[in-house]
Formats: sequence, structure tokens, C-alpha cells
Amino acid sequence: MKATSHNPLKVKIGSVTLENPTVLAPLAGITNLPFRLLIKSTGCALVCSEMISSNGLVYNSPKTVQLLCSTPREKPLSVQIFGSDPAIMADAAAMVESSGADILDINFGCSVKKIVKTGAGAALMRTPEKAESILKAVRKAVKIPVTIKIRSGWDKSADQAFNIAKIAESCGVDAISVHPRTAPQGFRGTADWSVITAIKNRINIPVIGNGDIVKPGDTVAMLSDTRCDGVMIGRIAIGNPWIFSQTLAMLQGQPILEVDHATRFTVMVRYIRLSVQYSGEKPACYLMRSRLGWFVKGLPHSSGFRESIKHISSESEALELIDAYKHKLTRQVHQDVPKRFFDHAI
Repeated sequence: MKATSHNPLKVKIGSVTLENPTVLAPLAGITNLPFRLLIKSTGCALVCSEMISSNGLVYNSPKTVQLLCSTPREKPLSVQIFGSDPAIMADAAAMVESSGADILDINFGCSVKKIVKTGAGAALMRTPEKAESILKAVRKAVKIPVTIKIRSGWDKSADQAFNIAKIAESCGVDAISVHPRTAPQGFRGTADWSVITAIKNRINIPVIGNGDIVKPGDTVAMLSDTRCDGVMIGRIAIGNPWIFSQTLAMLQGQPILEVDHATRFTVMVRYIRLSVQYSGEKPACYLMRSRLGWFVKGLPHSSGFRESIKHISSESEALELIDAYKHKLTRQVHQDVPKRFFDHAI
């Protein structure tokens, strides 16, 4: 791990120093500003925007430009862009830098068909000449650190990943995130962590591992097994932002605290309020119809709560439903206490 001499958990990416090795993965449609602020509050060292179209930025699409919205409270921030035209990517990168982002990330890993067919995302791993042109153009356009996120490539050999990693290093890229699944795999099957190890052994810039992190111990295992510099946590963080604080506790040798009901409800309320501030009440409530359900998975009567939020249309209605569910769980706990007491007494 490329750690500092004062704190073994710190990681340096170009001019940016991360306080610990945890990184939030860019998640399409998920990692907007409100979600990133939730994650940041749990100890994540580096949050990342969702994947942003370079064409949308350069041609000034209002919805795309809004994705650059940020606040000092989430710093350091990495903004990820995708595209296939070197000149447009360079212009978009300059816009990202001007917006105040601390790190510019380029997507080399998205395998969604509509992205790949444009020559972007994982398609760049099959066109190393174009990939190199993009990296050179972007590196010339910005002064902030530049990183890339790759997959193993299009087959299990990982030869494309090794090649792109070497090209990236030679073009002045400051770090590489590696998701060791092939493009055809998508999110199926198992991530081959040995690919992370192999890339770490081939280059001299920081490597951030990604894939199959579902509990705090997985981060510790990946750091130990692959010798990577940091770990990127993705899908498991949806509805479970506390994985970052629990991971950090484990890395520091501290006890891992369970998340109580009160904490869950506090986070849900904050998420609603941040979302309303960010996108307005109506759009935020539409999103909350599905997203509030993330935070109650596994709780008693959660199916009833998820059903109740399917038609929320106002912030106050959402808050009332959360409060009602919270009181329902509280009443159940109080009703269960006498039984547990007497069972113990017997």
C-alpha cells in the first residue's frame, strides 16, 4: 500500500491524500450528491460521482451538467466521465476540473450495450490506440489527478487489463481501479482477485481493488491478499452506508458496532431532505418510493413499509410514514421485553 509515513491507512493519489483506503464506486443512477454525502458521513475516504457523459457535458445538457453539483463537505471528490472521442473527453475533463473536482476518473469498464456500442466504457479495452489517445488528451487538459476504472477485459486472460494498465501508467495516469470481472460477465460470477494482484505487480502507481466486497472483512482480505492500495466498495453500500464505518473500525482494530434502528431512521430522514434540496420535492419523492426501502432490509414488517411508500408525493408524507414505521418497531420492542425478561428469569 502506498501509505504515508505518519498514518499507515492513508493513500496518496497524485496530489490528493486519502485519509484511509476506502473508496465509493461510481454507481449509475445512485451516487448523486445526496447519496455521496450520506456515504461521506460514514468515513469513506473518497466518494465518486455516477458515470457522466462527456458529450452531455460538452454540449451543455442541463441534466448532465447538474451531475457536477458538489459541496466542500464531500471532498475529496472524484468525478467519472465516459466517452470515446479524445477531444471531447479532454474538454469534458477540463469542465470537471473547473467544477472543483479533486480527481478525474475515466470509465473503461462499463459493459452496458448502449455504452459499448459507442466505443466507450469497456469497448476502450479492445482499442488500446484509442484508449491511449484519450488518456494523453485528458492528461494534457487537466492538472488534477487522473484515474481510470477498468475490468479484466473481454476474456479471462486479463491480457487487455495488463496492456491498458501499462498504457495508463505511461500516459501519466495517477491510479487505476480494477474490477476483475470480464465485460461479458457483468456482475455475474466471482471477481478474480488474482488479476488485481497481477496488475499491482506490473505497475508502479496505486491500484484500487473492486469486486465482491460484501462485509468489512472483505476489504481487509483484499488489501492483504492482493497488496492493493485501496478498496472500492459499490453495490453493498446501497442501503448500507455503514459498511464504510464498520470497515474503518476493523482496519483500526476497533470493535464493529451494529447499526441500530434509530440510526437507520435518522439516515433515511437526512437522505430525503438532502434529495429534496438537490432535485426538488416531486422528483425526490418519486425516487424515494423505491430508495427508502433500501435502508429497512431485514427489519420486521419491512414489506409493509415498502408498500406504504410506493405512492409518496411529498416530503412531509414520507417523514410521516418513516415516523409511523419507527413507532411500530419501538412498540414491538417494548412488547417483547417482558417475555424476554420472564424467559430469562425462568
